[in-house]
Amino acid sequence: MEDKAQIQEAIQLQGEVVRKLKSEKAGKEQCLRSVLGVTVAQIDEEISKLLELKAQLGGDDVKQQSVLKTAKGTRDYNPKQMAIRGRVFDTITRCFKRHGAETIDTPVFELKETLMGKYGEDSKLIYDLKDQGGELLSLRYDLTVPFARYLAMNKITNIKRYHIAKVYRRDNPAMTRGRYREFYQCDFDIAGQYDAMIPDAECLKIVYEILRELDLGDFRIKVNDRRILDGMFAVCGVPDEKFRTICSSVDKLDKMSWEDIRKEMVNEKGLSEEAADQIGEYVSMKGGKDLAERLLQDQRMCQSEQACAGLTDIKLLFSYLQLFQVTDKVVFDLSLARGLDYYTGVIYEAVLTRAGVASVSNEGQNGAEESVSVGSVAGGGRYDGLVGMFDPKGRKVPCVGVSIGIERVFSIMEQKAEVSAEKVRTTEVQVLIASAQKNLLEERLRLVTELWDAGIKAEVMYKKNPKLLSQLQHCEELGVPLVAILGEQELKDGVVKLRVVDTREEVDISRVDLIAEIRRRTSQA
Repeated sequence: MEDKAQIQEAIQLQGEVVRKLKSEKAGKEQCLRSVLGVTVAQIDEEISKLLELKAQLGGDDVKQQSVLKTAKGTRDYNPKQMAIRGRVFDTITRCFKRHGAETIDTPVFELKETLMGKYGEDSKLIYDLKDQGGELLSLRYDLTVPFARYLAMNKITNIKRYHIAKVYRRDNPAMTRGRYREFYQCDFDIAGQYDAMIPDAECLKIVYEILRELDLGDFRIKVNDRRILDGMFAVCGVPDEKFRTICSSVDKLDKMSWEDIRKEMVNEKGLSEEAADQIGEYVSMKGGKDLAERLLQDQRMCQSEQACAGLTDIKLLFSYLQLFQVTDKVVFDLSLARGLDYYTGVIYEAVLTRAGVASVSNEGQNGAEESVSVGSVAGGGRYDGLVGMFDPKGRKVPCVGVSIGIERVFSIMEQKAEVSAEKVRTTEVQVLIASAQKNLLEERLRLVTELWDAGIKAEVMYKKNPKLLSQLQHCEELGVPLVAILGEQELKDGVVKLRVVDTREEVDISRVDLIAEIRRRTSQA
């Protein structure tokens, strides 16, 4: 009985949490924080907790009933959310095609041995599948390793490809920040032997174009080089065997303070305090081509051939970025240390700045903090050795690419849509075929067939005698721009009354001219 009382108390508390979230959501307070902090995904999570508590209270019979919910780290998308996603995908795909890319597809699962050993400490996040008849399989963690396997398997030495598909990570999800266990990646990669930094600069140009066109707010693209990092670690006294683990610590600098990172490196990873302090001096440096030139004169950095090679390439990269007119958003940042083991050269990451994301709200510091919690929105780099890991003869194919963090982009776009008064259309219907009188179903079906055959996006209501008012309201609710109205007089005169939903303007159009008129009016919209 005591357990039952505790569960009832927990249900009451959880119910209050759900009611409060729904109330905040419905109120849509003026402060952006209240909208960004309370999303559909967050409400769904709390409702799931409430249902599970109620199932515990209900006894064995109720426990056997499954709770209707999505798996942890996944979500459903309603028509409005899918319309927003469709627009984002279209923008990204257009950009990839504008730069001459072709697309491929690969299986959603790979041999486990294909994926293992490519992601460093993140390998523990790979989803393993049960043995299905002799093959040990895992769900793909990203699209880059399958791409490298594809190149090696098909003996392809140069290609410019894009790939948009789902990947899976057994990560700790943060739904309100766009971090899921199942999510899309949008990758663009250039494989082949080319002159230094030209493909790399184009990848950064692509990130710049996509983020500017999506209008997410102000952004910065941070650039570094794995050779500079490794050279920096070497001259600062980091033992070779600690390079990767110290690199993974530096990679957390966007989430933790330098003091906490220093403690981790010294106390947990056994690095000397002197080495940690020297690393601290370098990772605080940010700049552009001028910083690369200055570091080439640095007494410690000069001792590393690796670092000098990386700095020389960064200088060249910035000269190309200047020609591409993107240097206003790109910064050379020595704290950038993307953790994947397969990067060999230039690495980069795009982040939204606080001013960009929080520009909709001027109220409250807390709101600003929450509004920038989405993290990076794109990242990538050069990985010249990955294809060679799969080739029987170890033949290398130099590669460089970028991945757009699409779920985080969606999260921001959805939040912006909630805040703004913008009405998101969930269908592409151009015209509804309506009737003003009864017994005109056959005429409506004849006309909609003509329009479908001509490639016009049209629909009719599924009633024999719908009221004209309900047909017009349907158009207003869904944003259908035109209504083609049939009546007995229109049929006699061989015309159709075309109504513009927004302005309520009506004009009689000859039946033979209707298709051309619909095309003309919808192309202007």
